[in-house]
Amino acid sequence: MLELQGVSVEFGRHRVQAVRDVNLEISGGQRLGLIGESGSGKTALALAIMGLLPENARLTGSIRFNGRELVGLPDEKFSRLRGDAISLVFQEPMTALDPTMAVGMQVAEVLRLHYVRNPKDAAKYRVDASHIAAGARQRVLAILEEVGVHDPQRVAASFPHQLSGGQRQRVLIAMALINRPELVILDEPTTALDVRVQAQVLRLIGKELTASGGGAACLFISHDLAVVSQVCDEVAVMYRGRIVEQGSVRQIFLSPEHPYTHALVAAARGDVAPGERLPVLEDFGVDDE
Repeated sequence: MLELQGVSVEFGRHRVQAVRDVNLEISGGQRLGLIGESGSGKTALALAIMGLLPENARLTGSIRFNGRELVGLPDEKFSRLRGDAISLVFQEPMTALDPTMAVGMQVAEVLRLHYVRNPKDAAKYRVDASHIAAGARQRVLAILEEVGVHDPQRVAASFPHQLSGGQRQRVLIAMALINRPELVILDEPTTALDVRVQAQVLRLIGKELTASGGGAACLFISHDLAVVSQVCDEVAVMYRGRIVEQGSVRQIFLSPEHPYTHALVAAARGDVAPGERLPVLEDFGVDDE
């Protein structure tokens, strides 16, 4: 479904490299976790896939979705895929929503944009294309209820600041899934949530991904290894913009091969005695270049 070959991302006139020669594949229905410390290039890679890199970014390599090359694709054509076939749950639920628009309008906008461009596909969303406004409202309320929002009519009429962090996260997931995409990218979707709400959202993500189109593929970005182990079946490890190791959840977490992965897993487990110096990459002979 998604194939990345030699993907690199540089920023600014000094060409600071955020992503370096990444090769990655995601098949239909697969749930791939992308882990690594903050600043390792995970979000930059997600934005490259979505065609949302800032103007000062330089993208090279190949990104193919269902055989279609996305690198260099005009924004008008890319926007037909974005939010429909491919969707993204942004990292921060507190700021990802427009504070000036009611939540229901924001969720409905995802539907309306694609109805206008693809009216023949309206049946896919179980909405009468000749009654887009009414149909969109029905679908918005239905998807909000599906993602566990209590009193969806009240939430749809609310502004983001009137909702809790957990509610806003559910709204973002609803926006990402409302068009039943083939691929969902989730960028740190539980970082701002408390443990109880985090557990609820993780269950919701698993349920919705399974239900969406018979099983949507997922790229789950996180630095939380415990969360990744609950959601994903395979893991890719990113360090300084590179994929340094990839394998099953069991292999990566129980028998890591790359020194960076070993150090990352050890740090996550707290395998350091009181007073012991934390391992640094130089101890493992890892070359930063």
